[in-house]
Amino acid sequence: MSSVCAILGASGHGKVVAELAELNGYSEIKFFDDAWPHKLQVEHWSVVGNTQSLFESIDSYDCIVVAIGNNSVRYSKHREIVEAGAKCPPLIHPKAIVSNYAQIKEGTVVMAGAAVNPFSTIGEACVLNTNSCVDHDCALQDGVHISPNASLAGAVQVGEKAWVGIGAQVRQQIKIGPEAVVGAGATVVKDVPKGKTVVGNPAKIKVSNR
Repeated sequence: MSSVCAILGASGHGKVVAELAELNGYSEIKFFDDAWPHKLQVEHWSVVGNTQSLFESIDSYDCIVVAIGNNSVRYSKHREIVEAGAKCPPLIHPKAIVSNYAQIKEGTVVMAGAAVNPFSTIGEACVLNTNSCVDHDCALQDGVHISPNASLAGAVQVGEKAWVGIGAQVRQQIKIGPEAVVGAGATVVKDVPKGKTVVGNPAKIKVSNR
């Protein structure tokens, strides 16, 4: 029997999610994007409608994933879809390593090479990107993005819609506030306040030049 996955967001990230869905056993992929009908194709997959048309057919899909890079937009759209009754199981790459004692909530994607160790909790609509590492006892709130090759040591807490950039490292027991940004390659050894951006080694709050 055919199982169908709908993806909102026909982007580069969406292409990775599409393959991930196929690897999770979904035999048919349908994209939705607000660039439709001007955008009808993403690689060999069809873009069949916009956000409104997805909501109008929401019961037709075995899985719906929001594949939008912006954390706030992704989480907001995910919640709208869930509240409309959509099925949004997490998608986990077969070459990711996820502990049986970890919890991955709905709408989250875990890419190839990612690791989630025991007793960590990953919220809704998160992205654990390629080769990212979430060690034991971490708590990631909803809408978080851990970029490729970024690593969280044990018992790190990451607030809602925060973003840890590519190759960043976060020391054990650090707290990263909601909507904070950890810059690419940063080494975080102190807590990061809500909404702040930190960069460098050791990471420091970025001060605007304006």
